[in-house]
Amino acid sequence: MTYRALAFFDLDGTLLDNHSQITPEVAEAITRLKQNNVLPIIATGRAEPQIQQIKAAAGITSDTVMNGAFIRLDNQVVYQEYIDKTICQRMIDAVHLKNQEVVFYNEKDIWASGSNRYLVEAFEFIHAFVPEVHPQKFQQSLVNMLLILGNTADHYYHEMFPELTFYRNSPFSIDVVRKGTSKGSAVKRIKEALQLSTIPTYGFGDGPNDIALLDACDEKIAMGNATKELKERATFVTKNNTDGGIVHALKHFDLI
Repeated sequence: MTYRALAFFDLDGTLLDNHSQITPEVAEAITRLKQNNVLPIIATGRAEPQIQQIKAAAGITSDTVMNGAFIRLDNQVVYQEYIDKTICQRMIDAVHLKNQEVVFYNEKDIWASGSNRYLVEAFEFIHAFVPEVHPQKFQQSLVNMLLILGNTADHYYHEMFPELTFYRNSPFSIDVVRKGTSKGSAVKRIKEALQLSTIPTYGFGDGPNDIALLDACDEKIAMGNATKELKERATFVTKNNTDGGIVHALKHFDLI
């Protein structure tokens, strides 16, 4: 299929409302977007088990999840990368020194090394299910992304793990992927996979892990509720996610 453009959507604070839901207005806009031969792609720090209902409600079949560590296009997996088991064990040792815990993600499952107050708060913050505790499951399972549970010690982890990239995604947790992995690297891989090197790209986001996404896209759309840094990078600042920001931006660029 020939696409007119690619549109990449962050979820929390962007495509979703304050209850982490797809509104009827956004669902209708995505339908019109597809009718206009624009491919909508979810670009999120979440894992696929957390977004199946969102994808169904929005009618979207393509995504890059776990901050670019996994890519699925039209329901087909085209890319994924893994964090080595030795790094996973080092991370468990590191978080325990700070009385914190870590969560493990892959294509099908999410589990934690242990339980603390941030385990519940981090997942309730995005209205997602709280994962079970399985301290040694990473030894038998592939791991695409980690999530540190805590509100302190960011620099400690940066220094301990120079081979990893860290995105603080909430007051309660930090996304962790391999060095150089980002939503921006996923944009480049998706264009290569689709063999569409010159197609226009539109990136929609609101937070720190969307900086690489906007940098990689031709049109950089920051939500009205986005961080100051993201707005400064944007080619267009739309309305808040709770005030029709997605629909407003899509109309501004004549995509719907």
